[in-house]
Amino acid sequence: MDLRGVGHRYGLRGAWVLRGVDLTLPARTLVRVEGGNGAGKSTLLRLLAGIDAPAEGRITGRRGRTAYVPERFPAALPLTATGYLVHLGRIHGLRSAEAKLRAGEWLTRFGAADHARTPLAELSKGTSQKVAVAQALLAAPDLLVLDEAWTGLDAAARAELDRAVAERVLAGATVVFVDHDPRRLAGAADLILRTGGGGVHRVTAPVPPRPATGPHVLIEAVGPPGAPLPEDLPGDPAPDRRTGAVPGPVRLTVPAPYSDAVLAALLTARPPWHIRQVAPVEAPAYGPAGNGVPVQAPVQARAPEAPEAPETPRAPEVSEAP
Repeated sequence: MDLRGVGHRYGLRGAWVLRGVDLTLPARTLVRVEGGNGAGKSTLLRLLAGIDAPAEGRITGRRGRTAYVPERFPAALPLTATGYLVHLGRIHGLRSAEAKLRAGEWLTRFGAADHARTPLAELSKGTSQKVAVAQALLAAPDLLVLDEAWTGLDAAARAELDRAVAERVLAGATVVFVDHDPRRLAGAADLILRTGGGGVHRVTAPVPPRPATGPHVLIEAVGPPGAPLPEDLPGDPAPDRRTGAVPGPVRLTVPAPYSDAVLAALLTARPPWHIRQVAPVEAPAYGPAGNGVPVQAPVQARAPEAPEAPETPRAPEVSEAP
């Protein structure tokens, strides 16, 4: 997607919120948008999603399906959760049966399956947000735009959304998101944009983020002889190749939300990798440089063992005379 000379304001006499924006968003890219309140973050997201048309300039190169999670979800619609998702699925071109199947899958993933038949107006704020996120993921969009989509979700649902974002990027989609938590998907963004002063600026030298904390997953895999690891694995895992026979196993420690996407990338590589072990682990310790490389635990040197004392020769046994 390309933006050339894009500007936007609300009303013919309104102040320009954004102006002169030139931007290219490639496929298979995770984009984080930052900026202060009123700096134009939501305006940029609405332009990207096609909700608003630019007041000047052009946006070209839109790809396939676009999905958008707004900052505020209109929960007062006269539909149940499933009914709403099926309706949105039909708009995206899915058949009713397929839309209903996917609706059930996403409600289950976000822990809202028990509310499938509940009217939207009766849902809690948190469950409404789960439905809002589910509708955006329902049709596997090529462009996914998330405006504070994690707000209101419980911890499990936030982790599930992290996982879903990694899956969409791995599948080739462009994902653009805004979130108030600077730790959200820390280190995973391919591009960081900052709005302010009526423009959109690329962050060229970001401060290295703190390595992700929380649950991690250890994946041990063996590739075909001479095959490199697939490029751009989700979660940016640091490989640790074990010594031994060639080809030797590679151990990847990855934040838990990215583990499914990493496994999918390894299993669908050409040629595919063989998975030997998947196990939960604690967050690894990282070096002071913050470069994402786990610090290996030092090997304790053992004191040399004292040589064994030689055995005292025993006198030969004398047999009794018959």
